[in-house]
Amino acid sequence: MTGLRERWRLKTMRTIQERALDLFDERGFGAVTIEEIAAAAEVSPSSVYRIFGTKQGIVVTDVEFDSMSPEALEDVLDPADPIGSLLRAVRSYESPDAPSSGTAGDGPQANRSPWRRVRYFFAEPSVRMAVCATLDRAGERIAPLIAATGQMSAAQARVVAKALAFGYFAALEQWYLDGGERPIADYVEEGMRPLRRIWATPQPSSGADHPA
Repeated sequence: MTGLRERWRLKTMRTIQERALDLFDERGFGAVTIEEIAAAAEVSPSSVYRIFGTKQGIVVTDVEFDSMSPEALEDVLDPADPIGSLLRAVRSYESPDAPSSGTAGDGPQANRSPWRRVRYFFAEPSVRMAVCATLDRAGERIAPLIAATGQMSAAQARVVAKALAFGYFAALEQWYLDGGERPIADYVEEGMRPLRRIWATPQPSSGADHPA
């Protein structure tokens, strides 16, 4: 169960993120300062820096995923079907019960969170770089869970985990380039289809991390 302090922290993170996006949407990413974001969110600038580190960090942070403990991540990720786990998470974001705010364009997703952040991933080079670093860290968290199944070597699990993370990013980019008219889950499912063959193909039972 999430404690009171943790619930307060998550609520504060979401408030800062939403107020920052309000300002970015109104004035542009480059024109807004951390101090202005802090004032809009009614917190101190030091709190924003402590929680997110940078302005780019405010955009790229996935409050739910980044706050997950290793145990919670194990609960939501099926190592035998990580793509299915990802699709379930995406569909839950796009469900009618998902919190609303805004997103990349004027399509049917245009007043939905967390997709509101997505256009900044591709419109702002510094944010794109920060996203890539975040995806790399996500792959590092996922790889040991995949390796623990024993169906892949550590090297294979690392490659698969990074392919999953950056494949998701590529699906988001295509959704953005197409104007956000279709659900993101459609793009993730379509884009990840070739990777599903990894799990459909039996893996060697005794492969070393390095060729002999």
